[in-house]
Amino acid sequence: MKKVIIIGAGPAGLTAAYDLLKKSVEYEVLVIEETDTIGGISRTVNYKGNRMDIGGHRFFSKDQRVLDWWQQFMPIQGRPSFDDKLLGRKKSLEENGPDPEKENRVMLIRQRVSRIFYKKKFFDYPISLKPQTFINMGLVKTVSSGFSYISSIFHKRPNTSLENFYINRFGNVLYAMFFEGYTEKLWGRHPRDISADWGAQRVKGLSIMSILKNIFMVGSFNKSGKVETSLIEEFLYPKYGPGQLWETVADQVQSMGGKVILNAKVTEVTIQQDIISSISYLNQEGKTVKEKADIIISSMSIKDLVKGMGQSVPDKVRQVASGLPYRDFVTMGLLLNKLNLKNKTKIKTINHIIPDCWIYVQDEGVKLGRIQIFNNWSPYMVKDIESKVWIGLEYFCDKEDSFWNMSDEDSLKLAADELIHMGVIDSQEDILDYHKEKIEKAYPAYFDTYNEFFLVREYLDQITNLYCIGRNGQHRYNNMDHSMVTAFEAVNNIINGKKDKSNVWDVNTEQEYHEKHEKKSRRV
Repeated sequence: MKKVIIIGAGPAGLTAAYDLLKKSVEYEVLVIEETDTIGGISRTVNYKGNRMDIGGHRFFSKDQRVLDWWQQFMPIQGRPSFDDKLLGRKKSLEENGPDPEKENRVMLIRQRVSRIFYKKKFFDYPISLKPQTFINMGLVKTVSSGFSYISSIFHKRPNTSLENFYINRFGNVLYAMFFEGYTEKLWGRHPRDISADWGAQRVKGLSIMSILKNIFMVGSFNKSGKVETSLIEEFLYPKYGPGQLWETVADQVQSMGGKVILNAKVTEVTIQQDIISSISYLNQEGKTVKEKADIIISSMSIKDLVKGMGQSVPDKVRQVASGLPYRDFVTMGLLLNKLNLKNKTKIKTINHIIPDCWIYVQDEGVKLGRIQIFNNWSPYMVKDIESKVWIGLEYFCDKEDSFWNMSDEDSLKLAADELIHMGVIDSQEDILDYHKEKIEKAYPAYFDTYNEFFLVREYLDQITNLYCIGRNGQHRYNNMDHSMVTAFEAVNNIINGKKDKSNVWDVNTEQEYHEKHEKKSRRV
């Protein structure tokens, strides 16, 4: 049997492990995870019965393979969830699907509601040109944004930065209102200093014209007849959050003969003649363990992977890899009796809380980037769903930032002050309990040495038994489903003996590649 070592027990790594074991009996699979938790950034934290989704993960994909893969572990609900029953909300449920009130391994059908909170007013996300948008903006701002957009049509800037990318699509005024400040908050860099690659990847199909389609058409279609991504109205979600799915997958991997080791930090990668012969890691006891391998599938950060290869890497490649930037992330879970924000929508919610899953905080006067309302992700994420509101405050930062290094008490005070400033709560006394989580390298970034990343990729592709997958494994801001597809492609290459790895890297870059797998039902 060939020994396959998979670095990372997140969506990409666990997908690869499961698929290898399911499709072939020729491989011994070992998954090595640096942390003590399954799921990577897609994990779920359970704090006193209240669950936190780290980053927020809608289970949505245009790739039918991904949808089928998820549902083999967690079928779509066939009976109403607790909140739908309580509120009398009707949904088209799956025939013979599980009852979430009685079974745990179930995907819920949830309504997609995300909005922008700007100057204490709600705007649609993505931004839409509805009458309420113009009312919120005011006459002067509305007129100036219109002229600004018209100007951007006739005077295109070179697509040399993220700033120019956004201005070319929305004009200067809308860019300044809804993109400039939030982007700088997210990345810690002004959009003029960030590659346009990030924008091209994250807002495919989004423009003023696509926004207009969303307003005037019940179902907006692109030129090939396929539904635009921005029109997703529902998504799937595990009863107890994304971590529940990945913990289930990890259990299945081990029941099939695979091995998963936690608290194992990779420290050295030994290369001999363009082949990785072994890797070394520190185990939970702090001892170095060396493992020989025939194949390596890596979802660890490329920066750390190349560092582990030591002097065998050419100087220029090592220099580029060491300069690759990442954005770290802190999330604060807060337990409240209520929010001051009023539900002025027609969507029914328990205790009339606002129906949003995510709220994007555009105001530049606060460090807070996004607010999650876990009640709306799943009623089973909150211990006392009928009387409490459990929210997550998301802060984008670097490990060197003062916020990252703040005490929990000081972090709570800052969070409370910002929520009071925004009118979300009245005082810190409104916070009944809290929990803080830190996540390193949550977002691979598109600046500094990123423009020479191709040199790193070319070098890694020469290592014949190495496959780089996932968000950090490819230094690409992939969604969860894209990370899974990189694993599908890598596994197929391994089983079929395919040497060219371009199909693995092409995931989430070539639109036609994805569209051949696109699902056309309402649950794409």
